[in-house]
Amino acid sequence: MPSPPETAAPTVLVFDSGLGGLTVFRQIKAARPDARFVYLADDAAFPYGALAEDALIARVTAVIGAAIAEYAPDLIVIACNTASTLALKDLRARLAVPFVGTVPAIKPACAQSKSKRIAVLGTQATVGREYTRALIREFAAACAVALVGSPRLAAFAEAELVGEPVGDAAIAAEIAPCFVEAEGRCTDTVVLACTHYPLLLTRLRKLAPWPVDWLDPAPAIARRAADLLRERPPATQAPPPPRIAFTSGRAPSARLAAALAGFGF
Repeated sequence: MPSPPETAAPTVLVFDSGLGGLTVFRQIKAARPDARFVYLADDAAFPYGALAEDALIARVTAVIGAAIAEYAPDLIVIACNTASTLALKDLRARLAVPFVGTVPAIKPACAQSKSKRIAVLGTQATVGREYTRALIREFAAACAVALVGSPRLAAFAEAELVGEPVGDAAIAAEIAPCFVEAEGRCTDTVVLACTHYPLLLTRLRKLAPWPVDWLDPAPAIARRAADLLRERPPATQAPPPPRIAFTSGRAPSARLAAALAGFGF
C-alpha cells in the first residue's frame, strides 16, 4: 500500500514585547507539540507601557507585518496584554492571518471568586486602558475589583528568568495593593494581566500576605490556539526546534540561552 502523504507542521508565531510570552508559548507547545514555533520578542521597544497609544499600534502593526512576510505563520498569538488591548482590532482588520490575543481574565476571575473581591495585576498601561475598565463593567458587576498597575514587575520577571532575581521586599511592594480586606471580605483571586508575571509565580505565592488564586491566562490562550488549529491534522514530520528572534538583533547572553533551553529553544 502507498504511504499516506506527509503532513507539514503549522507555523505558530508567538509575539511579545519581551520574554513574558514564553509562559504562553510553553502552554501552546504542549497543546500542539507538532507545530513549528517562532517566538518574536520586540525587545527594541520594551517596555510597551512607555509608548503612546498611536505609536504602539503603529509599532506592533509594522513588526507583525514584517514577521508575516518572513515566517508565513498560520496563526499569530499576541502574548501581551498591552499590545492586545490596543492593537489587536487593527491587526485583524488589516491582516488575513488568524490571531489569538491576550486580555485580562476578569470574567473567569469573578466567576470563580468566593469572596467577590479580586485584583487585576498588570502593567500601568494595561490597567489604565478603557478596554480593561470595559471588561470590569461587563463582567465584574458583582465583584469589588482592585486595579493594580505595577511599573517594575515585568522587568523583575525578566531578571528572574536570567538568574538575577530582585529582593523579596521589592516584589512584595509591587503586589501589596492587590491584597484588600474590607467589609469582612478579603481578596481571594488575583488576575495576572501581564504574561511576564507567571515567571515570578513561585515568588508571588511565597510573598503573598495570604493565599489567593493567581489566574494565569496561558492555559486558556493555548486552548484557543489549539481550537483554531483543529482543522490542521497533526504533522507527520517532526517539527524543527522552536526559533527565537529579537527585534534588537541581539544574541542571547549565556544566562539567557540557558533559560531559553529550559523552554526548548
